[in-house]
Amino acid sequence: MAAQDAPGAARTARARPRAHSHSHGHGPAHPVSAHLRKVIAAILVPFAAAVAVGLIVLWPNGAPAHTHTGVGFDQRTQSAEIIRVQNVRCSNGPISNATSGICQQAEVKVASGKDTGRTFTEVVQPGQLRRYTAGQRVVVAYSPSAPANLQYSVTDVDRTVPMAALAGVFALAVVAVGRWRGVSALVALVISFAVLTLFMLPAILQGDDPLLVAVVGASAIMLVALYLCHGVGARTSVAVLGTLCSLLLIGLLGSVFIDWALLTGDTSDETGLVHTLYPGIEIRGLLLAGVIIGSLGVLDDVTVTQVAAVWELKEADPAACWRRLYGAGMRIGRDHIASVVNTLVMAYAGASLPLLLLFSIARSGVMTVANSEIVAEEIVRTLIGSIGLVASVPLTTVLAALVVCADRPDRAHRRGRRRRS
Repeated sequence: MAAQDAPGAARTARARPRAHSHSHGHGPAHPVSAHLRKVIAAILVPFAAAVAVGLIVLWPNGAPAHTHTGVGFDQRTQSAEIIRVQNVRCSNGPISNATSGICQQAEVKVASGKDTGRTFTEVVQPGQLRRYTAGQRVVVAYSPSAPANLQYSVTDVDRTVPMAALAGVFALAVVAVGRWRGVSALVALVISFAVLTLFMLPAILQGDDPLLVAVVGASAIMLVALYLCHGVGARTSVAVLGTLCSLLLIGLLGSVFIDWALLTGDTSDETGLVHTLYPGIEIRGLLLAGVIIGSLGVLDDVTVTQVAAVWELKEADPAACWRRLYGAGMRIGRDHIASVVNTLVMAYAGASLPLLLLFSIARSGVMTVANSEIVAEEIVRTLIGSIGLVASVPLTTVLAALVVCADRPDRAHRRGRRRRS
């Protein structure tokens, strides 16, 4: 009996390394046909080439200067340090009691620039929320045209150290859990920020169409992030195709509903200031570009997850047809849709909480609040992004099911045996 079991055990032992190699690879467990790989390449290679051409043609020469001065936000800044703080009686305004009449006087020393070592005094009124402490690092603005004693003023605190520490903790957590995949994700994140800050923002300020810039930039980020994090292969290519189709849908819906709802995009001080400094920027196009960029990150998550789910289902049941894989993948996708949509709504509510509080204080009706442009813009942005996310699930799932079932190893073995015979 033991002798009879030995060949089976040997076969099992020989089979294990092959199965183990599948579990650690980034590619599909079942290879797709060469013809299908060519079809995928025929779609994605021209697309990648078009993105590269778009980057070259639209690449800016730097953010153009504006003609308006005295705006305030773009003043030259330097680092400084609070060297002494003392409480003094306020010199202006009525003093009703000792508490309300105490101001904070801080002596500030400039720590960078041509005036390093220069000191000035900053007075903090009782009603201000910010308070200073000795040794605290701050950011100061420099106005060369102001009188000598008013050229420097504190504009903000210096948050470099806590922000850098938080970024370091984030990077360590990603690498500790994700290992080399986490390192790839961090590299992709750096590249994404580089595309955003070096290409997209200056190109929009330069006067290029914000929608075109957003499409080219978002496509470049998508290609780099997905292929860098998940490897080059049919599996990643399916996620790219699903993300691309969903982005096109979001762009189409955004264009239609932003025009239909008569949204101008000029709903905040920031957009108004941008339009004042750069009148050539099309603010409505900027709104649509923001919808596309904002949807990209969540789309990547949904499409990659759905493709991975279908591949794992095929690994668990090699005999499953594409319809069966699609049905099982959609059951996973429906749970994903429910959680992602709720996440988007809660993210909007959290970011807009002060605005919602103001409307609550005003006791405005729900429809009145929703009809105001400042809220309607966010509702349209959220709903369009959610529709694109919902549509990406069945689209990516059916693409993944078709691709993973396009070729079966047993067919390839049979063809090989026929050729050898």
